[in-house]
Amino acid sequence: MTNPYLVAPSETSEARRERLILEQLPQVHLIARRIHQKLPERVCLEDLVSTGIVGLISAVDNFEEGQGVKLQTYAEYKIRGAILDSLRGLDWGSRHRRKKAKDIEAAITRAESKLQRVATEEEVAAELGLTLEEYHARLVEVQGLNLESLEVMIGPSGSQTLLSMVPDSSEDLPSGILERSELERLLAENIAAMAERERTVLALYYHEELTLREIGEIMGWNTSRVGELKTHAILHLRAQMKKQWPTTRGI
Repeated sequence: MTNPYLVAPSETSEARRERLILEQLPQVHLIARRIHQKLPERVCLEDLVSTGIVGLISAVDNFEEGQGVKLQTYAEYKIRGAILDSLRGLDWGSRHRRKKAKDIEAAITRAESKLQRVATEEEVAAELGLTLEEYHARLVEVQGLNLESLEVMIGPSGSQTLLSMVPDSSEDLPSGILERSELERLLAENIAAMAERERTVLALYYHEELTLREIGEIMGWNTSRVGELKTHAILHLRAQMKKQWPTTRGI
């Protein structure tokens, strides 16, 4: 069988490079669109595509045949990595906005400690000294921060995220399965304790992978309201999991 990555007698190395880039180009658009769906509307899809193409070119130029990895798999890794690196470089997570997100998490914790139950949006707003409308505006402000993946950093080095610990293989070590099983249990309990509308938003967004606009169409809400509910739900989960899954816990 002919190896598609070897240079054919009539194909120069430059022609081969161009061919491989063009063959993998649709993957750039696919990955960029998937990431763009979960970002604030102000983010330009074309910018993500351009960055992804840079990652693709790097993948093609650095790919080594015979390492047991397909070019498509390696390219996906490089494309996604390039896009995410570019997003991290944007000034969305300013110190001021991150402080506001932490203030909301702290208010959720305080309110629920007083009430001994899940706090509503109105109660969190009151804890912050805000009206409900002002609280919703605050949620809109912090939506652009990196809340999408429940990125509560855990582990002794603070290098792992909560959802990265959810098992995706039955071949993990017993100790890892135990840790991840406990994490799944805690996440499930906290999600189950949420208001139904917030559970629904998280389920449609993370499990069904619908966009905010699609969720709004299903639930009869505008996109802005869906974003507010999702952000409130994520900050609530972060506040709860920080108490129940300490960052100093070994992984």
